Amino acid sequence: MIDIHALQKSFGDHVVLKDIHMHIDKGAVVALLGPSGSGKSTLLRCVNLLTIPDKGSIRVGTHEMTYSGDATRLPGDRALARFRANTGMVFQHFNLFPHMTVLQNVMEGPVTVLRTSKAAAREQAHALLAKVGLQDKADQHPGQLSGGQKQRVAIARALAMQPQVMLFDEVTSALDPELVGEVLGVIRDLAADGMTMILVTHEMSFAREVADEVFFMRDGVVLENGPAADVIDRPQHAATQQFFARYHAGQNV
Repeated sequence: MIDIHALQKSFGDHVVLKDIHMHIDKGAVVALLGPSGSGKSTLLRCVNLLTIPDKGSIRVGTHEMTYSGDATRLPGDRALARFRANTGMVFQHFNLFPHMTVLQNVMEGPVTVLRTSKAAAREQAHALLAKVGLQDKADQHPGQLSGGQKQRVAIARALAMQPQVMLFDEVTSALDPELVGEVLGVIRDLAADGMTMILVTHEMSFAREVADEVFFMRDGVVLENGPAADVIDRPQHAATQQFFARYHAGQNV
């Protein structure tokens, strides 16, 4: 479903991603773990081209983009839009339209971008809100919701575009601890349904439970990858061992 080859990204003199290679099968759940500043979120944004790589290639489904470092050969807006249509992305902050109801927020993308009829979009939106446990909030506005409820609406909104892949960038980091579980529950259900997903998260227990594979990143490179339990419980690289030691120490308290 996803292939990343020799991906590189710099911001000025700061190299953020260095020769990233990644293969993700359809239906797999991958967790990107590592310390802050390791390049995880930049890599995630490169997957749907919100951040344009300097070099390398990215394939999502049947759509592929290749970058050679030649700024004169960058894809146009239509090509970018076609590529991004394959992915749904949910961020730390919800970015819901405050003047629209929950139902209207979920309907907006299909109606304006996919040209779905309002009747069909409304039916789909109700089904997705039921899926994330918010069918009773359809007529409320985002300001009336808790943070966890807003994030679940954001997930429903992304799913409304019928993506092949879902990308989650620290979606629980802005939530109070008691609200984290309800959002992780929705992601857990998506994994059970076979949705291909990449998660950037600091929720180690959740990553160990849900992810098929973990990629541990530091300083813009993948230091270690493999089955989630192997990487988290039996890391091989010294930096990986040090990182997960804190997690295991907390588990044993």
